[in-house]
Amino acid sequence: MGIGSNAYNIMLWLHILCAIVGFGGVMLNGVYAAKARALPPEQALAVTEVNAFVSLRVAEIFIYLVPIWGFGLAGLSDDVYKMSELWLWLSIVLYLAALVVSLFGVQPRVRRMVALQKDLVAAGPATGGPPPQAALLEATGKQIGAMSGFLHLSMVVVLALMIWKPGAGG
Repeated sequence: MGIGSNAYNIMLWLHILCAIVGFGGVMLNGVYAAKARALPPEQALAVTEVNAFVSLRVAEIFIYLVPIWGFGLAGLSDDVYKMSELWLWLSIVLYLAALVVSLFGVQPRVRRMVALQKDLVAAGPATGGPPPQAALLEATGKQIGAMSGFLHLSMVVVLALMIWKPGAGG
């Protein structure tokens, strides 16, 4: 079919759309977390639950679709783009590394944060100092923040690889 064909352009559109919805849906999670920290426990829980739902149930689906459309693009390119090209295989490696960090690092901690916030709300107002959940929430948030930094950097590098395509045509 080749680059520029209708099939290729539709697949490119789907690839970019899924990247925008998927990665865009999670890129600002830190902003939501910062806002939640400044709210009373019940409101913080609501913000965290909604953010977790969007990230783990909606954006995640689109993130999984990004490489599927990407592989389709390579296949429809009539060998203009080959899997052996640096930009393509390195993008796949970074995507997979980020996926592992997200699935086994970030997501379990997000679920833990929701559970801790629910415990905090159920416990009611603290008397005699901060509740134990507060310290655990802070520590978990810092862990998520560090891992999210890697995820954001990975996405920025993959985006640069997709635009400049180092090693293309070789």
